[in-house]
Formats: sequence, structure tokens, C-alpha cells
Amino acid sequence: MPAPAPSPQADHTAACLHCAQPTEYPLDHPGIVLCPVCEWQEAQRSACSG
Repeated sequence: MPAPAPSPQADHTAACLHCAQPTEYPLDHPGIVLCPVCEWQEAQRSACSG
């Protein structure tokens, strides 16, 4: 099954470091970029770590 064609917005956004889905951040955004789902999951993990 071929991969779906990227949306026009996906061409200008950075890919999530965990799942490679498009994020809300531009390609030149510094730091770690995560999609909204992975950001939420990461926040849950860090909130319970300690």
C-alpha cells in the first residue's frame, strides 16, 4: 500500500521525532519537535516520573 501523499502544510512543518507525523512547528524550529499526541504523552510521562 503506498504512503499517502503529504499535504501542502506537511511540506513546511517539521516531523515529530517519535512518530514522524507532521507537527505544528516550522522546519526551522529549534529544539525537540513533537506532534500534539506525542507532546501530550511526553507530558504525562514527565508528570508521573516524580
